[in-house]
Amino acid sequence: MDVQRLELLRELAERGSVTAVARATHRTPSAVSQQLKVLEREAGLPLTERSGRGLVLTDAGRALAASATDIAVALERATAVWDTFRNRATGDVSLVTFPTAGQMLLPGALQDLADHDGLAVHCTDMDPELSDFPALTSEYDIVLAHSMRGQHTWGGRGLTSVPLMTEPLDVGLPTGHRLAGRVSLGASDVVGETWIGVPLGYPFGRILHDIELQTGSRALVTQRFADMRLIESFIMAGLGIALVPRYTSSGDQPGRMVLKPLRGLDAERQIVALMRPDRAERLAVRTVVEALRARAAQVQAEHAAAAG
Repeated sequence: MDVQRLELLRELAERGSVTAVARATHRTPSAVSQQLKVLEREAGLPLTERSGRGLVLTDAGRALAASATDIAVALERATAVWDTFRNRATGDVSLVTFPTAGQMLLPGALQDLADHDGLAVHCTDMDPELSDFPALTSEYDIVLAHSMRGQHTWGGRGLTSVPLMTEPLDVGLPTGHRLAGRVSLGASDVVGETWIGVPLGYPFGRILHDIELQTGSRALVTQRFADMRLIESFIMAGLGIALVPRYTSSGDQPGRMVLKPLRGLDAERQIVALMRPDRAERLAVRTVVEALRARAAQVQAEHAAAAG
């Protein structure tokens, strides 16, 4: 069977429609359908079947699509071995991130990669609360994603996940706030406070819910914003308090804002690099991920030194 046709079957399994496969592979839908029919003749079994106006995979099609992933991984692994012998991580690597992680990690990581001749990293950012952010692995080599502990949205997708860091979420307070002198805060300390929240359904909202459960008191959320810089501006203006990521925030702002750790609550998020397993084998992709891990470790070490 032809490897390229197998890859089309895999793309259909992941993207769900011939039109989406055609768009991603720069073919016409009729060309994709034709290649899938050829693959069916080679396999000797029906691989797709009609469902409404589209195509879905049969059991045989799903099994063969899974095998196509294994083949893609093996091919990339073989290429990576050869690149390692040549000591050359070359080629283009595409990356999508959510804005605050990009601000924190990408400038330093790309500076560290500047000496790798022939390696080009192309980055962009998107809203991390898109309905299916991990699905962007179909479009990009590396996806920087985040989730609260135990709330991973990429489980069961067959993706490679590389942890980059665990980031605590602190309470951001205006400098003159009554709690600004505390070393840390518990749920009972913030009862009755005015909160600047995130849109409903965003992961950080779970922590406010946990505070409500602990205290039996409903949190008073007067504003909701997705942009963390906008949230910080409201804190600094004295319009409320908010949950703020420790490393990707503006940090303590003398005379304007202070951050206080939350105790007694699971208040942290995981930042990871997600990849399709074949792309994760590429030496160029692995090199970029290692640069991101190194930069994340440096950020954490710098914060620990400043706090200690």
